Amino acid sequence: MSTNRDRQRAAARSRLEREMADRAEQSRLRRRRNTTIAAGAGALVVVLIAAWLVVALTGGDEKKDAASANPSGSAGAPGACAWQPLVNPSASAAPDPELAKNTKDVGKPPTTGEARTGTQTMTLDTSVGTIKIEVDTAHAPCTAESFTYLASKKFFDNTTCHRLVLQSIYVLQCGDPFGTGYGGPSYRYAEENLPTGKRPAYGEGVVAMANNGQPASTGSQFFIVYKDIAQLDANYTVVGKVTEGLDLVKKVAEAGVVPDPSAPAADPSAGPSEGKPKTEVRIKSLTMSAPTP
Repeated sequence: MSTNRDRQRAAARSRLEREMADRAEQSRLRRRRNTTIAAGAGALVVVLIAAWLVVALTGGDEKKDAASANPSGSAGAPGACAWQPLVNPSASAAPDPELAKNTKDVGKPPTTGEARTGTQTMTLDTSVGTIKIEVDTAHAPCTAESFTYLASKKFFDNTTCHRLVLQSIYVLQCGDPFGTGYGGPSYRYAEENLPTGKRPAYGEGVVAMANNGQPASTGSQFFIVYKDIAQLDANYTVVGKVTEGLDLVKKVAEAGVVPDPSAPAADPSAGPSEGKPKTEVRIKSLTMSAPTP
């Protein structure tokens, strides 16, 4: 039989996981600086993900139907990547007034011609060293295409990883061009390559995309898992896995965070649960290799 303390910890873990799904709205309402992942992951971890996702975000049923018809999990016709506007043009509600200032508009990726086989290497040249990620292009083709396109526009260059989570969800979250947890590109797209049935769904070294809990709400923010996450639902696109530099992320985690006072701690006695990393992680450049078989 579980004790009160066990139940309290379980409830705290559940709250952290929910944060990852809807951090964008919660952060705005509570004036929280960091997004979900992926919470982040809760984003992360994850997830967060972001003021670029708006209160008026609708059309989820359409996206769900399309994603269920497409094995890749990408919205639109089978075999196609659908880059959706942040706000559904038919929505009656006005968009979040903060949206424009938290959107970096560099256009949208091509609608056809994305690679759908093999892998790509994502290289992060950061202030703490080089991090390399093997991107699963075959199973996350739209995510890989989005990264390839944004990298070509230098979207990620000179940005910071804005969120580090130290309890229950162990992630470093990056990909916001403004470093606030609210930012992203001018489009969103469907989740794909979800680790359904895997335990843990997000293990050490996995790189996944943050979202706001709504269908087709993936943008540019991603999280690096530096320690197995015991409980996190498989709702976040798996991009790939770190092949070099995970030790650098772990060192950043060991150095701790600048606490976010509004973030609940699963175990207050263990110190702050999340915030900006004390050791700044600045992405000098993010590049994507050509696909390999």
